[in-house]
Amino acid sequence: MTLLYFIIILGVIIFIHELGHFIFAKRAGIYVYEFSLGMGPRIFKWNRKNDETDYCLRLFPIGGFVQMAGEEIEDDENIPKDKKFGSKTFGHKFMTVIAGIMMNFLLAIVLLFIVGLINGAPQNKTIVGTIDPSMPAYTSGLQEGDKILKLNGRNANTYDKLTLQLQVFQGEDITLEVERNGLTREITLQPKEVKIDGETTYKYGFQINDEVETGFFASLEYAFKKTFSLIHQMLFIVFYLITGQLELGSLSGPVGIYNVVGNAAESGFLSLLYLTAYISINVGFINFLPIPAFDGGRILFLIIEKIKGKPVDQKLENTVHTIGFFLLMALMLLITYNDIIRIIS
Repeated sequence: MTLLYFIIILGVIIFIHELGHFIFAKRAGIYVYEFSLGMGPRIFKWNRKNDETDYCLRLFPIGGFVQMAGEEIEDDENIPKDKKFGSKTFGHKFMTVIAGIMMNFLLAIVLLFIVGLINGAPQNKTIVGTIDPSMPAYTSGLQEGDKILKLNGRNANTYDKLTLQLQVFQGEDITLEVERNGLTREITLQPKEVKIDGETTYKYGFQINDEVETGFFASLEYAFKKTFSLIHQMLFIVFYLITGQLELGSLSGPVGIYNVVGNAAESGFLSLLYLTAYISINVGFINFLPIPAFDGGRILFLIIEKIKGKPVDQKLENTVHTIGFFLLMALMLLITYNDIIRIIS
């Protein structure tokens, strides 16, 4: 069942992303060779009458693509110039590229809204709830109802920011700036080393209040705020990776996601919905990064084209994206290797 959930979740996220590209490409009048779900060998192809596009399913459910005329390195002389990507206006090209990202964010908002309606909308606050009497948080003076503002001097006034800072300073002493009865104070906690299923982890001994609100508008507000909060969190993750404050091993690839899907499935349907929303935000965010082979890399070239006032050499751009793709695959293999080592160790 985990494999089935994994395929469905990735399939939905990839389909929504590529559908955004496809819809706007068609609206712009761009010739689309193929709409494909999955990577690797083709296992299924379908073509509608009077439609140039092949709709394909490929073997490995770890990606997808919309192949448009004008993106190939070697120019296809059989396609009219006005049907190629490069011949379109800046607005049409920009919307075609960014549409996949926006569809991922929209999918996340819809799923989080459903979660909020069914289960209540969690408040992204940092109000201390349960404190374990056997843990450092209890002896440090931290109290139920304290509002955490900062961790080691860094902003931690939302649950997402707090969890990220706890990950960055995992295993280290932390100093919390908390608000209590209108006054702020600092509380220092030392982590306690514990073993869970043979793995060493560190605990401080406090949990955040899991208060929820119910209703249509509370759920709608939660969906939008949570989406933007997670995007903000991911910006900091990229910054911490670049500055070495987070290790590459903290990232997960397909194997790691598969493992997380199995854990989420054990917690129920709503956990799978939330995980799908979270992964969808990740896919949208990663694609927005200005890196070759990502949508963000293509957006960067479009912006350069707009500033220069003339198109970037198509062969040069396609070559850069191709090199970026192979580098991306190498990074994916490294992350997958780390996932496997983490699971078997």
